[in-house]
Amino acid sequence: MIHLAPSILSADFARLGEQVAQTEAAGVHRIHVDVMDGHFVPNLSMGPVVVQCLRPRTKLPLEVHLMVSEPAKFLTPFVKAGADTLIVHHEVLPDARPLLRAIRAEGKKAGLAINPDTPVSVLEPYVPDLDLALCMTVYPGFSGQKFLPQSPERIRALRQLLDRLAPHCELEVDGGIDKTTAPLALAAGANVLVAASAIFAHPEGPAAGVKELQKIVQ
Repeated sequence: MIHLAPSILSADFARLGEQVAQTEAAGVHRIHVDVMDGHFVPNLSMGPVVVQCLRPRTKLPLEVHLMVSEPAKFLTPFVKAGADTLIVHHEVLPDARPLLRAIRAEGKKAGLAINPDTPVSVLEPYVPDLDLALCMTVYPGFSGQKFLPQSPERIRALRQLLDRLAPHCELEVDGGIDKTTAPLALAAGANVLVAASAIFAHPEGPAAGVKELQKIVQ
């Protein structure tokens, strides 16, 4: 089953609860929350208070993508705020296993992300501790970037790795996903698509953005 995960990074924050409700009514499966610290990536975004405010507004799982230099600091605050999945980056952790296991010990799903210039093979030791592997298809930090041309090959390699070692593990892609690039990601083996601008910046509104992508993934 293919899941759509709208990233609220492109939402209108003056209408965030309303827009999330619109995507939920349109049939998405989860909400993606991009957290940036201005260190690991050159941008600042949202913190646990956003998750805390969204939690009573939606029944959907909230997945938190920690694009931060010290993700362990944020585990407890986001768990308390109501996050269901926490995704950390391989690039900032000498060994991700202790943190991934700590996330699971809290009863949450654990994800590990890799940047476009990180070899897919680095994920192999961590697969037993993963519920989700995230392949970045842009360089993290800003919404609205173009899907990188090397992405399908990387997604395909990750799909092969997961099929061999952990078929249960979700393969999520994040960056430049729209009606043109979504089929490329799906054909390569992704089963969770994060979309920001394609949904929240759709000229007819978030629900229309969801519906347009649903025609491709269903």
